[in-house]
Amino acid sequence: MQRMLKGPGSLLDAQGNLTDIGWARQPVLDCNLDKTHFYALRFMQWMRIKRWDYYALTTPTHFFSFTISDVGYLGSIFAYVIDFETGDYHEETLTIPFAAGVQLPRNSSKGNSHFANKRASLDFNRESGGHKINVSWPGFGGSGLNANLRLALAPTHESMVIVIPIRGKRFYYNRKINCLPASGQVDYQGKHFDITPATCLGSLDWGRGVWEYNSFWVWASASGFLPDRRTIGLNLGFGFGDTSAAGENAFILNGKVHKLEEVKFQYDSKNFMKPWHMTGTDGRLDLEFTPFFERVAKTDAKVLSSEVHQMFGRYNGRLVSDSGEKIDVQNLVGFAEEHHAKW
Repeated sequence: MQRMLKGPGSLLDAQGNLTDIGWARQPVLDCNLDKTHFYALRFMQWMRIKRWDYYALTTPTHFFSFTISDVGYLGSIFAYVIDFETGDYHEETLTIPFAAGVQLPRNSSKGNSHFANKRASLDFNRESGGHKINVSWPGFGGSGLNANLRLALAPTHESMVIVIPIRGKRFYYNRKINCLPASGQVDYQGKHFDITPATCLGSLDWGRGVWEYNSFWVWASASGFLPDRRTIGLNLGFGFGDTSAAGENAFILNGKVHKLEEVKFQYDSKNFMKPWHMTGTDGRLDLEFTPFFERVAKTDAKVLSSEVHQMFGRYNGRLVSDSGEKIDVQNLVGFAEEHHAKW
């Protein structure tokens, strides 16, 4: 499960086949979705291509999330806020037929993402040294949600990049960046939040690909600090596709990816609030995740349906670095989710 992507090059060849599969620490393949070819009629491909930029911000007291996505026949624009202390939670979604007005860049390292209508405006801009996030959602929660953020991204900061084949010329190209030092401000429910990199970290889930209509996955993530103030991120998961060449399991220590083999998840799908247990088959990860909040998001738009149980909680346990360092994880706030989708 450790095959490295070679790059540089294109993701797809002229016939729509993946040129390579595996993982990398930085994006090395050009996401040329125009070469996608799994239907006989090429113009039909775009109805099945999925693209999204999902940004998250973890602060000592809140979790803020902003997403622009295009699933082919629909656009989904959503934001949600969770108060860790009170459990207050609010989420709003805009469903846009045929993703009209949704702009998403070809690649994760440059270009801008944008959507605006009478209800909300979201801008995600890549710039030298980081990403800028500007959100204006006047009616969100009745009092509005506004964010002006910068997530710093040093050239040496590594991310978890993966290319996974899915049967029938389908595929998943994904980049997840954890532990981005965040600065700026958020205004919500009459409160002003100053965002500083000493306590606040952002993350990005950048996804592009073509899935089977009926899909399932489990994903676990966190961006936080160790007691010695080094940053620690988690990216763990399983589900769709062929991960024999490479999976997405890794932890990110001070901006460096430490790749893991398969991770086994033990949890109760009838009671997600029970503790989860995650163990690495290579002996380098042993974590218990104790949820304190459950976010349930359901969508039923006839041709598209989705149900996600996203648990927020605290990770405790042990990691082992590439060099053999044993790392104690204590009360690291993050999430773990189970997602079923027909899309």
